[in-house]
Amino acid sequence: MTVKVYVPCDAAALSMGADAVAKAIAVKGGDDVKVIRNGSRGMLWLEPMVEVETKRGRVAYGPVFVSDIDGLIDAGMLSGADHELGHGLTEDMPYLANQERLTFARVGIIDPLSLSDYEANGGLEGLKRSLKMTASEIVDEVFESGLRGRGGAGFPAGIKWRTALAQPEGQKYLCANADEGDSGTFADRMLMEGDPFCLIEGMIIGSLGIGADTGYIYIRSEYPHAIKTMRKAIEIWEGAGLSGHNEDGSPRFKLHVRIGAGAYICGEESSMLESLEGKRGEVKVKPPIPAISGLFGKPTIVNNVLTLGTVPIIMAKGPRAYADYGQGRSKGTQPYQLAGDIARGGLVEKAFGVTLGQLVNDFGGGTRSGRPIKAIQTGGPLGGYVTPDAFDVAMSYEGMAEAGSMIGHGGLVVYNDTTKMMDMARYAMEFCEIESCGKCTPCRIGAVRGKETLDKIAAGEEVEKNLEVLEDLCDLMESASLCAMGGLTPLPVKTAIQHFPEEFMGRKEAAE
Repeated sequence: MTVKVYVPCDAAALSMGADAVAKAIAVKGGDDVKVIRNGSRGMLWLEPMVEVETKRGRVAYGPVFVSDIDGLIDAGMLSGADHELGHGLTEDMPYLANQERLTFARVGIIDPLSLSDYEANGGLEGLKRSLKMTASEIVDEVFESGLRGRGGAGFPAGIKWRTALAQPEGQKYLCANADEGDSGTFADRMLMEGDPFCLIEGMIIGSLGIGADTGYIYIRSEYPHAIKTMRKAIEIWEGAGLSGHNEDGSPRFKLHVRIGAGAYICGEESSMLESLEGKRGEVKVKPPIPAISGLFGKPTIVNNVLTLGTVPIIMAKGPRAYADYGQGRSKGTQPYQLAGDIARGGLVEKAFGVTLGQLVNDFGGGTRSGRPIKAIQTGGPLGGYVTPDAFDVAMSYEGMAEAGSMIGHGGLVVYNDTTKMMDMARYAMEFCEIESCGKCTPCRIGAVRGKETLDKIAAGEEVEKNLEVLEDLCDLMESASLCAMGGLTPLPVKTAIQHFPEEFMGRKEAAE
């Protein structure tokens, strides 16, 4: 009997030699083995992680390298035998067993480009149900689920959709923002590479809800594997007729993949739309909002990949089933991404309300270096720093706001006690200087002056006076910047000073 062996095709696994591992298993196993390329389960410290299908379930081995293959197969890997690289049944591994996987329910389980696998594991249920509903009923259910934008802002998806639906009939667009630029984040990429049909199904449902006939997936150029997978998935989906057909045989909802050119600012929705129109990626003044006048001046919904990828399960199970997860106004689940000095880096999908300490210590295993944790930056390069004394804070939109930071896209970057917070504050300003679109003065000039002021503080030049200047500058950037690029840049600076004031007293010896 042929044994199914799963080897991830996720970019993280590929970077660790997964292609060579898959080839070696196929050669060694011969006709007894069928190698299936799946997405990553999210345990990135174990990549490449190989799974063998047995009567008991899938058995995991990892990290597996080409040099391990002969020994593993000779030791009985194909029958799920114990081995020093073995981890037992994959689903029983604590890292996975203690998660609530909704958006990522299929990632790592299916062949990403197999429609039959997708449907056999719950795919298309949401679309089939949506096709029996009116547009307003679809939008109402998304609203009732409490789903908020997973890209960082946390704006209720249902309100966006209602606004677009309320616009006059005619040309409307639906765009997936896959320009995942935050440091330490990779959930969008993992979903597109591991379950691309999920995003497509979410976009089809969205098109039914707002009346759009054209969609765009804007993917950052640094994700070549995701780009290739999404394009192939769209081809398969349309070939199966799942987008419906117009009288001329064309898809009723036409999806396009567009590639970004590396600008962080194009993660902001109006900049992304400008880029899609072939213009320079630059923030637009609001109002009007995109849901009223967006791409080419038409009503446009822009949602993050995770937001749209969550819609199918909401429509399949009903809004109440999804809203029962989480707490307060933070409904459902959030895929958290653990990075930095962390022993077990990877993706964890949990209901809102899990604590920061549980994510970093219970799932992440503390630091990889063994050194004490000094701070964790949550919400990307413009997120605030949280210290270990706040590890009991609930990971929710409201909880993180009270802790002086934000959920953002769910990225958590761990820093140990050797990190110099003055350097981190300076990096925030320098990052903004480099990535600013240049449209508004507070962001364009403020970041430059902020970096210069921090350099003066570091050199011991009129430290107290320059700290006051820095505080005024941060207040100005927060209140007067056109978008979150300039408006949030002060957050890591302020929280670094708040938690580590002694590091901002100046290094007078540097000025001598």
